[in-house]
Amino acid sequence: MDRILESITAWWDNLIAIAKSFQFKDAVDILIVALLMFGIIKLVRETRAGQLVKGLVIVVALFLVSHALDLLMVSEFLNYFFTFAFVAILILFQPEIRKALEQVGRSNVGQSIVSAVGGGRDRDEEKQQMRKAINAVCEGVEILQGLKMGALIVFERQTNLGEIINTGTLINCTPTGQIVGNIFFNKAPLHDGAMIVRNGMVHAAGCILPLTKNPAVSAELGTRHRAALGVSEESDGVAIVVSEETGNISVAVNGSLTRDYTKDTLRDALETLLIAPDEKPVRRGLSFISKKAVKK
Repeated sequence: MDRILESITAWWDNLIAIAKSFQFKDAVDILIVALLMFGIIKLVRETRAGQLVKGLVIVVALFLVSHALDLLMVSEFLNYFFTFAFVAILILFQPEIRKALEQVGRSNVGQSIVSAVGGGRDRDEEKQQMRKAINAVCEGVEILQGLKMGALIVFERQTNLGEIINTGTLINCTPTGQIVGNIFFNKAPLHDGAMIVRNGMVHAAGCILPLTKNPAVSAELGTRHRAALGVSEESDGVAIVVSEETGNISVAVNGSLTRDYTKDTLRDALETLLIAPDEKPVRRGLSFISKKAVKK
């Protein structure tokens, strides 16, 4: 008990000394660290990493207690553990670290740097091409909706979907409603996979998407919806799903699913997400499925 009291007293004395020498740069330093910690907590919340973080907190607390009580064997064992902890964290949190770096690259700062390096000379042409692709997809989706044929379409944005594209068949053609309908015709060889739209072109079809890892997803959602959620969790892509059973149209973005779109509301949503995110709000579907509210 005396050792614990001495540790607390020493900690308090150090805190007073730090407070007396506190400067403006220290406040900036603390603010940056706080923002980083907030970002990390936000990133790992509601994922497998969240449970790992809880385990690490318990181990750190055990190490502090063993050091204060002079438990030699426990302290020595945890010393060995922390020696390799950095490498272990990189391995355990590899998906979350990758996701965080991708989010930094997709942020406004990251995109500004990319634009400054690469330039934006053909922005109007890109918008026009993307608008044509959106209209073609909406026409094709309307055809498939009427025929009760399923479809899964992904618009690539900043995150490169090269690994997913490699699982399918390259097409690289100008999109039309008829092409979209033919790809997802239920006897066509590529209808089971996803169609990838890159730079306003139908780039590939028959692609295999990762399924969502969210354990709270409603059991009513089929494989197409789970794949749409999965690709939206691992990238900034926009996924459109046409249900084969009901003909309902859904859109998955950033791990969330909105449902019950019409041709017009789908076009509005895609133009907002892909062309002009600051010009008008997204007109959502009638029901919403998010990471927190996915069970009915």
